[in-house]
Amino acid sequence: YVDVARERAKTMHAIYAATLEVMHERYFHGDRAIVPARALEDVFSEIKRQAHTDARWISVNLKAMSVSHEPKSEFEKKAAKEIAEGKAELEVVENGYYRRATAIPLGGSCISCHTGFFKEPSKSPKFAGLVISVPINSDTEKSK
Repeated sequence: YVDVARERAKTMHAIYAATLEVMHERYFHGDRAIVPARALEDVFSEIKRQAHTDARWISVNLKAMSVSHEPKSEFEKKAAKEIAEGKAELEVVENGYYRRATAIPLGGSCISCHTGFFKEPSKSPKFAGLVISVPINSDTEKSK
């Protein structure tokens, strides 16, 4: 079950990351649209409804733009710390779920909002995290 959950989470990560990139490039035009990361939260909700999986953003080494993006669980706090230190991913199996946290590199437009406009950009890479939780047994999935 864990191998299947891992592959499912990797696929979901690729989908969400690609969607975010495309939304930034094609649909984010100043005050005419919502921030793509926020728009993706609607995608997360729909995928949760359809596939019984959870996905959420966590702040890593920049200010969270929403209190709901603060790392909550011990796993998320550890993931944020390790991603900030350069680790690309972290995984754990707990409470009937395969959980995978991965780094989302932040580009210039992301950084300017998170740090404030007109500030000198930092030389160190900045990241958010994407945490995907996949049930690894049918009992866990049915309870969703």
